[in-house]
Amino acid sequence: MSLLMFVLALAQPTPAAVPGDRAAAIARRIADPDGGPIVVAHRGCHNPAPRHGLASVPENSPVALDQCVALGVDVMELDVRRTRDGHLVILHDASVDRTTDGHGKVADLTLAAVRALHLRDNEGGAGAAPTDARVPTLDEMLAQARGRIVLNLDVKDAIYAEVVAATERAGAAGRVIVKNAAGIGDPPLAALPSYDRVPFMPILSASDAAGSDLVAVMRRQDDGARRPLGYELPRMDAAQLPGVAAEAKRQRRRLWCNSLWDGFVRGMGGDVDALRDPQAVWGRMIAGGISMIQTDEPEALLRYLGRDERRPQ
Repeated sequence: MSLLMFVLALAQPTPAAVPGDRAAAIARRIADPDGGPIVVAHRGCHNPAPRHGLASVPENSPVALDQCVALGVDVMELDVRRTRDGHLVILHDASVDRTTDGHGKVADLTLAAVRALHLRDNEGGAGAAPTDARVPTLDEMLAQARGRIVLNLDVKDAIYAEVVAATERAGAAGRVIVKNAAGIGDPPLAALPSYDRVPFMPILSASDAAGSDLVAVMRRQDDGARRPLGYELPRMDAAQLPGVAAEAKRQRRRLWCNSLWDGFVRGMGGDVDALRDPQAVWGRMIAGGISMIQTDEPEALLRYLGRDERRPQ
């Protein structure tokens, strides 16, 4: 292999500069560990954003994507499942019960049956009103995101090859992030098919509750012919963060962490705490080496970062 071919094998797909292509610009910033904090909206921007006059909308929906673009969010996380007849749709749960006005497992329903349902508002549940929104397909969300926002595709079934193929058909392979769990026994995943065709990020999985081998997992994952974009942190003790952050800095990789619910770094707090005191939660995360934060409160995080200007959709 020539030196040029070897260097290319190590690189993540990096979109070329295209005027007005915000998604490509975000993807390049994510690939640069010095590119500043990245805001990730969990299942899209479904919570109200009162400073921008935006009401709640169904999670994992096209309008949740539009609201993320309006807020200036960098990445929308969405969940991909497969219908009985082989179509890729955007739903978090194995069943449609919580998020729609229907019932049944996604894997038991055809695309037509899923499309006949109405998404419930926000995070759904029996008390959430059905809306006019329908369950989108992955192809539709990839098309809607084009040039506007990066998508984190949370693949819920054993359908990674199909999901990656869909991104390639849409010309979006460089504007997505795909992840899967990686433990000490896993080979370097970023070099494996189909992970090797998209920006890939391992979700670190420790062998024990103390997270004693997280750094070793990172070193194992960075030892392949193609390197990961960064690492997603599991639930972990705050005492483990300095070592993990130092290894990420050494590798020049990003660290992704969730501030969802009670937060994934124990003792730092989660979204509810961050709404009261963003510096105590998001500020500590960033100071600790975390540069990608997934939240259900993207408007508040953007405001904390000084990036709360409304953008055209």
